Amino acid sequence: MPTLFEKLIAGEIPADFVHEDEHCVAFKDVAPQAPVHLLVVPREPIESLAAAEDRHKPLLGHLLRVVDKVASDAGLTDGYRVAINTGEGGGQTVPHLHLHVLGGRGMSWPPG
Repeated sequence: MPTLFEKLIAGEIPADFVHEDEHCVAFKDVAPQAPVHLLVVPREPIESLAAAEDRHKPLLGHLLRVVDKVASDAGLTDGYRVAINTGEGGGQTVPHLHLHVLGGRGMSWPPG
């Protein structure tokens, strides 16, 4: 059964992409945890970071470069946080790898 993100990528669920290329999409999170909260999602349905394989190294690097681009485009000049929740214990709620880009407010450490 397709995940929520697969349905968004396929156009079955409307999404306002802030970035789109042949490898990934980025869009605003529907439940933002910061003034800017974007998700960068690969088109390939990789279940989690733990499920990524060596063959995914170029894709993973691309995702990180897109994170920086969408953060810059969103005006996050003072910095931002990137989070990848992996597995249920790591807070992952959609079984499709995705990177959270959070900014627009101070970030504390540890994150929670």
